[in-house]
Amino acid sequence: MNCLVCRGGQMVEGFETYFAKLNGGYLIIENVPCWKCDQCGEAVFSTSVIEKIEKLVAAYKKNSEKISVIDYNQAA
Repeated sequence: MNCLVCRGGQMVEGFETYFAKLNGGYLIIENVPCWKCDQCGEAVFSTSVIEKIEKLVAAYKKNSEKISVIDYNQAA
């Protein structure tokens, strides 16, 4: 599959870090599976991964910490 951003690279399986701003704090999810362009680095998440990210974000919205860092594989 060709990259939709640079149109020159190929999308390959990889991992990315996801950042979300929540109630004045931040949630960082590491090692999120994605399709990543081998040329420009653009990352695209599958629908199932996005659904899991949304659940993690909803669960951590209640957390009052300034910064939370979690590993996708351990939390999902």
